[in-house]
Amino acid sequence: HVQLVESGGDSVQAGESLRLSCAISGYTSVNICMAWVRQRAGFAREGVAILDFDGRTSYATSVKGRLTISRDNAKNTVHLQVNSLKPEDSALYYCVAWEAGYWGQGTQVTVS
Repeated sequence: HVQLVESGGDSVQAGESLRLSCAISGYTSVNICMAWVRQRAGFAREGVAILDFDGRTSYATSVKGRLTISRDNAKNTVHLQVNSLKPEDSALYYCVAWEAGYWGQGTQVTVS
């Protein structure tokens, strides 16, 4: 049974930082493509960060320079560091095992 469980979302002030985590069970995050996708109210889902199987990363233009995606192979966990948060970053953030199509339930980030 595959589970992706996100955590770390919170209500914060603009300019603060958050570290989102995605704990994976029943599946390995090692050397596979993992992504973070966000859903803002009234907007389509938006992929904001991808960590490819070979370690390459890419980011949406809207967040470039403020986000860092990483993985901890020993803990089978993927992280998303989000700095200099803006109100427009408020969203439900999902962790995705991209090629397998597994999604977590999301963690809410609210920035005021």
